[in-house]
Amino acid sequence: MGTHKVEQLVIATVGFFWCFLMWFSTAAFSPSIAANYHLTIKDLGLLASSAIWMAPVGRIIAGWCSDRFGAPRTFAAILAGCGLMSIASAYTTSYELLFAERVIVAIAGVSFVVGIQHVAQWFDSHEIGTAEGLYAGTGNVGAGVGALLLPRIFGTNYQTAFLWLGVIALVVAAWYLLRGAAAKTSERRNAVRRRSDAHGTIFVWTRFIAIALMLAYAMSFGLEIAMNAWLPGYFTRGFHDEILALGFTGVAGVQIAAGSFAAVESFNASLFRPFSGFMSDLFQRRGWTPLPFIAKELPYAPRLHWLGIALILITLAMIGLTLAGLYGSLHWSVTVLVAFGIFLSFGTGGTFALVPLLFPDRPGIAAGFIGGVSTAGGIVYPLIFADSANIHMGYLFVAVYLFVPIVLFYFWAARYERHPEEHGLFIAQRA
Repeated sequence: MGTHKVEQLVIATVGFFWCFLMWFSTAAFSPSIAANYHLTIKDLGLLASSAIWMAPVGRIIAGWCSDRFGAPRTFAAILAGCGLMSIASAYTTSYELLFAERVIVAIAGVSFVVGIQHVAQWFDSHEIGTAEGLYAGTGNVGAGVGALLLPRIFGTNYQTAFLWLGVIALVVAAWYLLRGAAAKTSERRNAVRRRSDAHGTIFVWTRFIAIALMLAYAMSFGLEIAMNAWLPGYFTRGFHDEILALGFTGVAGVQIAAGSFAAVESFNASLFRPFSGFMSDLFQRRGWTPLPFIAKELPYAPRLHWLGIALILITLAMIGLTLAGLYGSLHWSVTVLVAFGIFLSFGTGGTFALVPLLFPDRPGIAAGFIGGVSTAGGIVYPLIFADSANIHMGYLFVAVYLFVPIVLFYFWAARYERHPEEHGLFIAQRA
């Protein structure tokens, strides 16, 4: 097969970038939509969380489909379907119908696990962290681009934005279908296809380390997508007076300011993800295992330590966001958000530098479970944020009551010095 692995990486990355751009284009225009339909803060929280509703189950299905039918066909189908629905939403005047259509457009987010599977079929273990980081990080930039540029290009005219996003998605879908190749060799492709069965699915889902990685991804990417959807509304409501003091006026002005601040998190979470994959590779090459309790002798033990460091930093940054908000400091909030986005990238890149190594014979199933169920955090977090009596306190509640237990469980699951992927809820034979 003459198709080069770099071309496959580029195709997967462009496809994911456009899916990510469509996925969070609703959030970029949330102030306009809220003003047009007179939405409350609770409505905004529901709208923010709705972008994630289809992801948990959708990513599981997409991961299985990528193993079974190949990534190019699966990815092209996602792009085409979401593109057509985005075009339809551009002509909708009813909020209820618009809400339903944007939930369907949000299916674009399931494409992540398809690209993870695609890249894993072309790159070897010593370079998998950097390759997956480049794919996911560059693709994730789509959310930041949407928050930063879409309001500047289209103003409050979200209908036109939805139209053009859908049209271009159809073009990218055709390109992916024509030039995408499922795997480096037919033997590799057939081996993955044979293992895409119910037995393999149950095996992966019941392993403690897979559950721990899924929760780690809920702490990182699940939180990242929640913040992509939540932050424009958060800055609009939580720092409204501070934004006005900067000279921004009217719905369009506040929307631009809030989107710009929100983009700080998204851009850093995306742009530093390749660096996170590189750091996982570097930890592996240097043999660094600084954390207590986590295994130190496994072939990929240093990667486990890198991810553990990331989870601790994410928890601390969440507490910092609450402190900055309680002090009413927009400048400190954005400053913490810079570090927060970087720490999120450490978690996301660190997780998927491990997944293909732990489950090399079932990459799509593993990516679907870990990358799919974890996105439920994107539903839960905005609802917690919106339900707090003080809009700034939600970050602290999530850090203390959700993230601390997850970090402890990760340390427990990663303690095995021999084959942690074999330990689970019941004894299972690997096929």
